Amino acid sequence: MAAPLVLVVLVAVTMRAILFRSSLAEFISERVEVVSPLNSWKRVVEGMALLDLGVSPYSGDIFHETPLIVYLFHFLVDYADIVFMITDALTAVTLYLAVKEYNKLMFKKQKLLLELKRYSQEGHELLRVPTEMYYVPLKVALFYLLNPYTVLSCVAKSTCVINNAVIALFILATVKGSRLLSAVFLSLATYQSLYPVTLLPPALLYLLQKEFIPVKMRSTGFWLFSCQYCSFYLGCLCVLVCHSFFLLNSWDFIPSIYGFILSVPDLTPNIGLFWYFFAEMFEHFSLFFVCVFQINIFFYTVPLTIKLKDHPMFLMFMQLAIISIFKSYPTVGDVALYMALLPMWAHLSRFLRNVFIVSCMLIVCTLLFPVLWHLWIYAGSANSNFYYAITLLFNVGQILLVSDYFYAFLRRDYHLHHGLYLTKKDGTEATLVLK
Repeated sequence: MAAPLVLVVLVAVTMRAILFRSSLAEFISERVEVVSPLNSWKRVVEGMALLDLGVSPYSGDIFHETPLIVYLFHFLVDYADIVFMITDALTAVTLYLAVKEYNKLMFKKQKLLLELKRYSQEGHELLRVPTEMYYVPLKVALFYLLNPYTVLSCVAKSTCVINNAVIALFILATVKGSRLLSAVFLSLATYQSLYPVTLLPPALLYLLQKEFIPVKMRSTGFWLFSCQYCSFYLGCLCVLVCHSFFLLNSWDFIPSIYGFILSVPDLTPNIGLFWYFFAEMFEHFSLFFVCVFQINIFFYTVPLTIKLKDHPMFLMFMQLAIISIFKSYPTVGDVALYMALLPMWAHLSRFLRNVFIVSCMLIVCTLLFPVLWHLWIYAGSANSNFYYAITLLFNVGQILLVSDYFYAFLRRDYHLHHGLYLTKKDGTEATLVLK
C-alpha cells in the first residue's frame, strides 16, 4: 500500500508545483471562494511587513491570523510554496494512517459483536469485510490530495491548509489513543480557528471507548478521565495564548482573531451564509442575529453527541461538516477536509438517497461561482443576489449531503441490530421511519 500512496503524493505535489509556477497562481490567490480575510496569504505578508517595521500586526484591521503563524512564516517566507505542498502531503499521509488504524479497530469491534451475537442474522450482509476496507485509507488520501478544492487552497497559500493539517494530526492522535497528543493538537486547532472546540466531545468519547470506560454520569472513571482530558486541552490552550502574548507583549490578537471570527465585521463575499445577510441588515439587529448564526455550530453538538455517543468517529465527521457549513468565514479548503473522509463511509452507499442530485448541485455551484462573480463585479450585468443565490445553493447541497449520510448511518445501524427485512405482527412488510 505504500507504493500507491507515494505515487499519489508525487502526482499531487507535481500538480501543485506546476500551478505555483503558472499565471493562474495569482488569479487563484484572489478568489473569494478560496481565501477569506482570516486566511489570505496577502494579509499574512502584510502582517509580516508590519512586524518588520516594529508595528503590531493587529494594530489595524488587516491581519487576523494567529501570532504563531506570522512568526512561523517570518522565517519560512522564502520557502512558502514548499511549506504548503509539504503540509498538504503531511495531511494526506496523516489521514491515511488515521483511517487505517480506525479500520483495524472497527474490524476488531465488529468481530467481537458478532461473537457476542449483537447483530441480527439478516443483517450480516451489511457487515464490512477486510477486502472492502483495505483500499479505504488510500481513497481518503486520494480524495484529499486530488480534490480541486484542496489544490486551489494550496496554490492560493491559504492558511486553511495548515489548519487542516493540525486537525488531521488531532484525528490520528485520537485514533491512536494518545490523550495528551490529542489534546495538544485540538488546542492548536482551536487556537487557530476557534470552531474546532466542538470536536472535543467526539474525541473524548472515542478515547473513553478506547480505554473501555463506560459513558455514565455516575461513573467515577468517566469523570476522572474527562477532567484529565479537558485539563490537558485547556492547559495547552492557555500555554498557546500566553506564548502569543509574550511574542507580541500585547493582548491585541484576541479581539483581532477571536473577536473578528465571532462578531463578523468584515462582510467580504465568501461561500458562507453570513456576509449577504448582515450586509442587508439594520445595524441594531445585527448583534442578535450574529449570536443566532454563531450558535448554529455549537447547538448541534449536544443532540449529535447524545445520538452518536457510541459512534464518535462518525460524530467527528459530522462536526467537521457542520463547521465548514456554518462558520463565519468558510472557504473550499474547509469543505475539502470533511469530503476527504467520505470514502470511510462507502459502506453506507446502499442507504444513500440523494448522492447524484447533491453531487450535481455541488459541481454546478463550483463552476458557477467564478461566472456569477465576473457578471457581478466586472461585467456589471448581475448583482450580489446572484452570487449569494449560488452560495446558498452550495450550502444547501452540503446540508443535504451530510443529512443523507446521517440518515444512511442510522438506518444501517438499525438494520444491523434488528434485521434487514422488517415485518409487522401480522406478517406484512413494515416501513422504517427514523425520528
